[in-house]
Amino acid sequence: MLVDDAHGFGTMGKTGAGTGEAQGVQDEIDLYFSTFAKSMASIGAFISGDRNIINYLRYNMRSQIFAKSLPMPLVLGNLKRLEMLRNRPELKAKLWENVAKIQQGLRDRGFDIGHTDSPVTPIYLKGDIPEATAMCLDLRENYNIFCSIVVYPVIPKGQIIYRIIPTATHTDQDIEETLNAFSETKKKLDAKVYQVAEIPVV
Repeated sequence: MLVDDAHGFGTMGKTGAGTGEAQGVQDEIDLYFSTFAKSMASIGAFISGDRNIINYLRYNMRSQIFAKSLPMPLVLGNLKRLEMLRNRPELKAKLWENVAKIQQGLRDRGFDIGHTDSPVTPIYLKGDIPEATAMCLDLRENYNIFCSIVVYPVIPKGQIIYRIIPTATHTDQDIEETLNAFSETKKKLDAKVYQVAEIPVV
């Protein structure tokens, strides 16, 4: 069994080992895949499993044949974060406290965040790709809010998903500013402020 646990690694389970630990099936996972880009705030990813399988993948995966290893400073940083994950459980507890605050705050303000069990928080809105891009730029440049967007063809046309990830270091003020930023920019989106006029074809 292969588990892709990009959202669970570092955040779910008693020790942060992931979704398998949270659901009591960690020992039944044959290959465990996750990323350093979310809970570890870094780049790269990993696959863990039986040594023979990992060696086979290392020398047979087309994407790995000419791939380079992660730069050593990033490897050392990821090892330090793993150490913190093991030895500072209060960070994970604070993360989930902040997740609860921002997700409930979004619901209270009428945002659709669907059903999420992870810190990666989706925000579902209506709009096209230029509007999504303009709103994302407004959030970043004028509200200091970083988020990623998901648009067509990943999701149907006319829909936008913003993804935000609170962290253990965010303060209540950060959360309130984020909620206010999305409230204000959603009003602009609904008022068609982000619409881009079509250029007539001559």
